[in-house]
Amino acid sequence: METLVLVVHILVALAMIGLILIQQGKGAEAGASFGGGGAATVFGASGGANFLTRATGVLVAIFFVTSIALAIFAKHNVSRLYELPGSQTAPAPTLPTDSAKPVVESSSINAAGSQTPTN
Repeated sequence: METLVLVVHILVALAMIGLILIQQGKGAEAGASFGGGGAATVFGASGGANFLTRATGVLVAIFFVTSIALAIFAKHNVSRLYELPGSQTAPAPTLPTDSAKPVVESSSINAAGSQTPTN
């Protein structure tokens, strides 16, 4: 399922890039006076702006849904990685008591660099 969502996500991203690149910007009206307006008749009298804008909006919505789905999949996979195998009912760790502490003898270092125990 995760692979299918990832493939759809990549295809939608590529389609969005293509649609956004073929749309005309706000300054494109100036080019129509020099003979550049003939291509807009393919999509009808209003041009392709309506169709391309709606198609881009649909692709953006699908892209957001697949992004959220991939984030949910990633969260599930990460939580599975940090799970200990067979630790559904793991006992709580116990703290050591005072009697388990090791006794450390103090020592001093003389001028020669060797340690001499002090009592």
